[in-house]
Amino acid sequence: MPNRSFDSPDETRTPDKTKVDVINIGNAKASRVTFQPGWKWTDCIKPVAGTDTCQVHHFGVLVAGAMHVVNGDGSEMDIAAGDVYVIEPGHDAWVVGDDVTVGYEFDPGAVATFAKT
Repeated sequence: MPNRSFDSPDETRTPDKTKVDVINIGNAKASRVTFQPGWKWTDCIKPVAGTDTCQVHHFGVLVAGAMHVVNGDGSEMDIAAGDVYVIEPGHDAWVVGDDVTVGYEFDPGAVATFAKT
């Protein structure tokens, strides 16, 4: 199986304060998500998604920055650089602090659909 670099993505999506680089590697896909300070799902992705909350299942690792997630059931979690995360559909999320936040995602559904117009 070939190796790939996010320096040459197959697709790039750029909603407000968002950059999603997608690579295809064999039968798999992965994405690098970059969120600028001030990024919030309801402000930046909701207009693209057209849903009240994010309906994507996320599985990934955050490598820079920090995020806060509020789930539909009211539970909350903080994700920091180095954390592996699973976020279920039905949530809102936002960048915490003034740092650019970067993560890598491996759920095929999230890679295929997140921030896609």
